[in-house]
Amino acid sequence: MRKLLAVAVLSVTVLTQARSENKQTNNKTEMKKTEDHYTFELSDKVTREKVTFKNRYGITLTGDLYLPKDRGTEPLPALAISGPYGAVKEQSSGLYANQFAQRGFAVVAFDPSFTGESGGEPRNVASPDINTEDFSAAIDFLGVQPFVDREKVGIMGICGFGGMGLNATAVGKRVKAVAVASMYDMSRVTARGYFDSMTPEQRSQMLEQLGEQRWKDAENGEPAYGVAGLPEADQLTGNEPEFVQGYVNYYKTERGFHPRSINSNGSWTATNALSFMNMPLLTYISEISPRPVLIIAGENAHSRYFSEDAYKAANEPKELMIIPGAVHTDLYDKTDVIPFDKLESFFKENLK
Repeated sequence: MRKLLAVAVLSVTVLTQARSENKQTNNKTEMKKTEDHYTFELSDKVTREKVTFKNRYGITLTGDLYLPKDRGTEPLPALAISGPYGAVKEQSSGLYANQFAQRGFAVVAFDPSFTGESGGEPRNVASPDINTEDFSAAIDFLGVQPFVDREKVGIMGICGFGGMGLNATAVGKRVKAVAVASMYDMSRVTARGYFDSMTPEQRSQMLEQLGEQRWKDAENGEPAYGVAGLPEADQLTGNEPEFVQGYVNYYKTERGFHPRSINSNGSWTATNALSFMNMPLLTYISEISPRPVLIIAGENAHSRYFSEDAYKAANEPKELMIIPGAVHTDLYDKTDVIPFDKLESFFKENLK
């Protein structure tokens, strides 16, 4: 498995550095879905409203606000949710928000800066700093709503935005509790490869390539975009690593496809890796304490080691929950696998 992952991350690195003539991939599923499509059914116990708010850098973020229909008059506990990395709010984060709203929370699921319906130029860029700030801006938004108890706000991060959510909680003392599912540390995997397998020589070569790409972007006056990192579903051979098959089966099929999702229908900029190469996201994870951390991972997830290492680095109170038999993408949308009862009790007990 480790050899396969090492090969896979190097292959993805090469792909994302390649110049693409088109900024977006022509996905075969694109015509079957409209941009207002959601990958899940809205509960009849929940309302959903599109909202916007600005982060500290002046970028306008777009989110969906989910509220329980029968919420009464008391201010609600609230959650900010985002992820997975390269996804949009109409996918996994919205599904989580829909579930939490049924359970009595006010929830905003948002598109990170430079992606989805949120602002920022150029498009399809990620940043450990700005995406951490996006979570903090979502907390700003929730805390000024009259129906929210600003003393009871938390963060839920999925996949790569699990790492961002932990970072936002470490720096943001207003956040009373944080939970993550199928967590990725994007700075670690980018800078060091899966299972830290990238050699110093490979890292140096990657930085050389990224530097050369910057010269090309400067000459062209705009950033190049890499080719899509995932094959189409009908291109799978069955010999790919399980996690590649899992991503394809989510992002490239009816199950999870969305036209605005980078993983479904686009590509990151060719230099997107740069900001993750020397800015470790989880440096201060121990400072979340004494606020509680819940880390959830699949037993058979390729990403499980990120969760286990984050758990080791965090201080008490903390909990690591391993879901038997689950793989990474099972925690994106499988409501019979995602432990929503546990998440509900965790936040209701700790948002106080």
